[in-house]
Amino acid sequence: MAEEEEKNERSEKAARQQSSEAKQPEEAKQDEAVELKDRLLRLAAEFDNYKKRSSEDASNAKGIGKAELAKALLPALDEFELALSAFGAAGHEDHMKGIELVFSNILATLRGSGMKEIEAKGKYDPYRHEVVMTRESKEPEGTILDVVRKGYAFNGTLLRPSAVIVSKGAGNGDSSPK
Repeated sequence: MAEEEEKNERSEKAARQQSSEAKQPEEAKQDEAVELKDRLLRLAAEFDNYKKRSSEDASNAKGIGKAELAKALLPALDEFELALSAFGAAGHEDHMKGIELVFSNILATLRGSGMKEIEAKGKYDPYRHEVVMTRESKEPEGTILDVVRKGYAFNGTLLRPSAVIVSKGAGNGDSSPK
């Protein structure tokens, strides 16, 4: 009987060993499957982030291109304004209307793309205005008196500051360039 019990113990031990050996590869496969699933989810998330980043980069590049084009057109806009004032002073109404129509169409297109004129009234703002001259006046110091050249922004980004004449307060003397 002792021999029989020993045999039973050995067979139980062998069965447990086989069972645990069978479980180890199964657990390893499950661990590997979990790891692969995790890697797949991370790669999917990385790819989604890449697509979003690429889309944002393309959008930013388009905006930068539009802003550069608008900035390149600013001298032409200035010349249109000069032509309008010259034709108005000379009394060429028919030419003035044609130029005014072209000018307003160009401005409307640029405004539709995101360009805005910088308002140059009230207090001088160093982030939006460039002082080209100061003049004594009854207005408080730092008040914009006149606009020499219009400034423009494109979707919130400054393309060109407004060139302005600013009050330096009451006093004696003539205007002085700054």
